[in-house]
Amino acid sequence: MSVLPLVFTSGWASGVNAYAVVLLLGVFGATGLSDDVPGTLQRPEVLVVAGILFLCEAVADKIPYVDSAWDAVHTVVRPAAGAWVGAVLAGQSGSLSDAAAALLGGSTALASHAVKAGARMAVNSSPEPFSNVIVSLAEDLGVAGIVTFAIFHPVAASIVAAALLLAGLTVLFFLVSRIRRFLRRRAQRREERRLTRLPWPPPG
Repeated sequence: MSVLPLVFTSGWASGVNAYAVVLLLGVFGATGLSDDVPGTLQRPEVLVVAGILFLCEAVADKIPYVDSAWDAVHTVVRPAAGAWVGAVLAGQSGSLSDAAAALLGGSTALASHAVKAGARMAVNSSPEPFSNVIVSLAEDLGVAGIVTFAIFHPVAASIVAAALLLAGLTVLFFLVSRIRRFLRRRAQRREERRLTRLPWPPPG
């Protein structure tokens, strides 16, 4: 079977939590639960680094405003990870060119990352901090569930991932006003911090 559905699903999941994708795929391969996972993802050093970074993300992703800063840093990391995982999976399968798989995985990861980052900006516009924890846990569980499902039912999982991506982009469209509110609030805080650093009273 073509590796295309698994590449698409792993790309979507990488846009949400790239480290979890690498860790889960590596564990499935290392434990013998899947023969479709390349040896590169099963290497102990890859699993250790992915595990440490996953724990860092699990903490940062649940703290208001820190999560958005983390997302900003990962605007490059997540699409790159999606492209890398896609290329590695294609290299193992031989049913899809590495370049095509990298393009598919990276572009899908970029789209899902945009949904995640935009949704977090909207959530951060609310005054209470608990929604960040709830949304982050839902994302973690969603990535774990969809990657696990993809290992055993790649085609069905890719359909679910496509539906989630489409739904996320649609919701993001309606959250534009809240995202703008978040950006205005962040710009205001930066200006306030800048003013507090100025000497007072100003020299005459």
